[in-house]
Order: sequence, then structure tokens, then C-alpha cells
Amino acid sequence: MPVEETPVPRNRTNLPVLILGLLTLCASANAQTQAKAIVGYVFPQGAALHAGDMDAAKMTRINYAFANIEKGRLVQGFPSDRANLALLRGLKRDNPNLTILISVGGWLWSTHFSDVALTARSRSVFIQSAMEFLKSNNLDGVDMDWEYPGMPGAGHPFRAEDKQNFTLLLKGLRTALDAESARTHRRLYLTIAAAASEEFLAHTEMGRAQAYLDTINLMAYDYCEPGSDATTGHHAPLFTSPADPRKASADATVQAYEKAGVPASKIVLGVPFYGHVWSSVPDRNHGLYQPGKPASSPDASYREIVATMLGHGYLRYWDSAASAPYLYNAAQRTFVSYEDPESIAAKCNYVKSHELGGVMFWQYGNDPSGQLLAALHKWL
Repeated sequence: MPVEETPVPRNRTNLPVLILGLLTLCASANAQTQAKAIVGYVFPQGAALHAGDMDAAKMTRINYAFANIEKGRLVQGFPSDRANLALLRGLKRDNPNLTILISVGGWLWSTHFSDVALTARSRSVFIQSAMEFLKSNNLDGVDMDWEYPGMPGAGHPFRAEDKQNFTLLLKGLRTALDAESARTHRRLYLTIAAAASEEFLAHTEMGRAQAYLDTINLMAYDYCEPGSDATTGHHAPLFTSPADPRKASADATVQAYEKAGVPASKIVLGVPFYGHVWSSVPDRNHGLYQPGKPASSPDASYREIVATMLGHGYLRYWDSAASAPYLYNAAQRTFVSYEDPESIAAKCNYVKSHELGGVMFWQYGNDPSGQLLAALHKWL
């Protein structure tokens, strides 16, 4: 009997196109996964960095903190900064895709931002100095950490018109960076550190300002602090727990930023490499949402938490509603809110499922063991 031929689909000539399309979709999805930013703040405070201090392969961007402002110009913060920046540039040998940005201001050095942003002339002076600083240090961009427009922050001068002037300052910086990129064919970045509060959104024009920014580093931590809050709580909860009297969380802040007009892809979710510590906390609910006082050392780096608390009388608990860990020492009546690899995994999954731009952390020196960075790298 003759062998029957297998029927050929009429659209068989389109199969290569279909396959190509599927491969393109897969490549696109993979590219989106790989494109998540891992941004680490490095804050040596005058100390010299050394080769081997940092795992460059696990980060996509380093924000070097902080440059200062003097006479309206961006200036280096410490004498060791130039050498430190040179060392960081050297990390590109291990990770050619790594970018190095200078972060300007911060909690204590935001004093002159309102004056810098005030007029076209003052903005021009600052922008020119920023471009000169980038060129002389061969950096990839600027991270503006104004804490905060229209608000005193750590007691800094502020004005109502900071709201509009901040946008104008960012617009001017973007124009200058783009002009330099057109000349050199090298991409330059502009980012900001942004507070996780409705008050910050009310005093800025994030819907307009985001157009000039590559990413917004959302400081989604310090929601609850011993010096400000007489009741314990999570200082970096992913979700809002019904039991939390503050009703605050990273998720709620992300939604507020999106509502304000910021695309999800530009939001980089901040995670803390440190914890907050309360004392005199009664042994109820393992110390969570209980009255307390600031401990003698109210802040603790992840290094300190691992070395002196975990396994040293402190028991770890997990709040599934908030996706956050915490510690309690019943004998010492001490409560600790912090970040750990499990909560980082949850946040990385949130970043991917909500199509955010990536994750930022403050700051590298708080975890020299690299445990938290390894978790970020693994899950992103």
C-alpha cells in the first residue's frame, strides 16, 4: 500500500514567523526580568574604600553618598571622595554594565537646595557645577537627594515654591545631561531619592517631574521610628497590616506614587540594610504594636543584628500580613524591626509582579557579609 502523506497545514508557511514571534516574546520577557535595577548606596563618610569591599557583580548601579552644596555649587563631601570614586569606577572591569552616580544632599546636607532651585540663574550655576563634577570624575549621572522640597527635613530652609522649582531644576539637569550624551554617545542618568509619604507627594510635582528622571528611588523605610513613634511597629513593611495603627506600607506608597502619575517602571523600591530598636516593650504580641521607648542605640545595622541579636536571646517572628520580620527579647523587653532575606524575597517578587523598575538599598556598609545583597541578586 502506498504510504499516506501527512496532511500539511495550509498555514505552514507562517510557522517560522510564529516561532520567531514566540522567541521574540520570550526574549522580551527575559530582557524585562534582567533589566531590574539593583541600586546600592555607598556611604563611607570620609573613610577610604578598598578593593574587595564591594561585590560589583550583584549591582547594576552605585549611588555614592554624598556630595555637598557650597555657594550654590555641587562640591565633594570629603577629601577621600575622588579616590573612592576612582576605585568604584574600577569595579566596571568586573561588571561593565555597572553605573556610578553621585548622590547630592541627604538628610543633613540638603540645606542649600531651596536656594539652588530658586531662580534660573541659581539653577544654571548648580547644573554647570554638576556637569563639571561628572566629567572630572568620569561618572554616569546624578542622584538628587533633597530632603525635602517644601518641608524642613532636618531643619533646612524651605519655600512653598520649592514644589515648582524642584521640577525646573530636574528639567534643567535633564537637558544638560542629554546634551552631553548627544556629544559623547554615552548615556547619563538622573535619579532622585524620594520620601515614602503623602506629604512628599503634596509638596512635589511627581507626575511632571518623573518625565525628566530615569528612576525614582523610593525610600520605603522608616515608616516607624523609635525617636518619633512611642508604639513599636515595622519600619519597612511590604503590605499594610490591619493591626498596624499607622496603616503604612511600601505597597500603599507605590500605589500613591502611581496615582500621582509616576509609571511603575520608574519606581525603584527601597529596602533598609538596618533596623530600629525599642526598649521597655511589654511582652504582649511578642512586642509588636506595643508601647516602647528608643533603645540606647535605636538603630542597628544588619551586621549588628546578626552578630549580637539573632541567637543571643532574641527570637525572630514573621508577620505574614505585613510580610515583615521582627525580633523580641522578652528578658530585655527589647523589640527590633528589620529586613532579612525572607522579606527581601517577598519584595523582589512584588517588584517583578508589579513591574517596578527594581530595588534600591541603604546602605552597603551595613551588611559587609553580603547576605542581603545576595538575596536581592538571587530573587531579581
